[in-house]
Amino acid sequence: MFGTVVVGIGIAGSVRIRDMLNPMPSSPSEHLKLFGFVSRRTLGNINEVKQISLQDALGNKEIQAAIISTDNKSHEENVRMFLEAGKHVLVEYPMALSASTARELWEMAEQKGKILHVEHIELLTEEYKQLKKEVAGKELVKGTLHFTGGALDEERSGFPAFSGIARLTWLVDLFGDLTVTSATREEHKEKSYSRMTAHFQTANKKPLTWIEERGPGLRRDKKINFCFKSGCLENLPEAPKSAVGLFMQDQNLFAKKLLGQVSREELAAEKWRILRCLDLAEEIQQHCERPAKIHS
Repeated sequence: MFGTVVVGIGIAGSVRIRDMLNPMPSSPSEHLKLFGFVSRRTLGNINEVKQISLQDALGNKEIQAAIISTDNKSHEENVRMFLEAGKHVLVEYPMALSASTARELWEMAEQKGKILHVEHIELLTEEYKQLKKEVAGKELVKGTLHFTGGALDEERSGFPAFSGIARLTWLVDLFGDLTVTSATREEHKEKSYSRMTAHFQTANKKPLTWIEERGPGLRRDKKINFCFKSGCLENLPEAPKSAVGLFMQDQNLFAKKLLGQVSREELAAEKWRILRCLDLAEEIQQHCERPAKIHS
């Protein structure tokens, strides 16, 4: 059994507690034992799970793993503290708001022989699994992925290329390594509106575009337009909802890693994808923040 603590009790943290208390029968999650939770707020007990201090969570030998569900900006600090304390870590994406920091944390985990697992529930949706099947084996000509959603507090969530890294992960997982060719951003702070547009090339020099659009009242939605030599895919495929929740699927994967049930090849491929996407996110941010050229 791995004594586990949940850090941060927002929406994700609350779901984590629920899933830890109700693991799937005969699943790897049965090897996780919820020891308590950590929050900046004083909440007392939640469903008979006790609130403990951060110091207790870091120092208690009975706690071997931490699930980090805090604001994006504090992921790095929390991951670092729990790795330094010799704990395994599951962290919601993005694991950090800079690529160099992410590599440093990953190195620390490897040096200490600990699992560092980054949640990517958007890869676990039935909709995405079906999309991946439909894309497999097709030769891309060009493609666009356009995400819309409500306004974000970037102070807490990070630059859109990082806070929206799940969409970038879709593109890399579907089409392989990408190169950023350009990126721009339109922002109206007084309206809490932002639209980031990133252009990529695949290894075969095919163009891909990612648009991340955020603003008050914008419905959470993903639109695709992927054109292949065999035709275009303009709608996400219909897919039945999975009987197993996304966070539960992710929790099972984390537990499998703790139990040594995930192959080295799978772990290496996942590490490459996560760090590569963070490199691309940082590059996009640098493109967007470059001062515009003024032509006289």
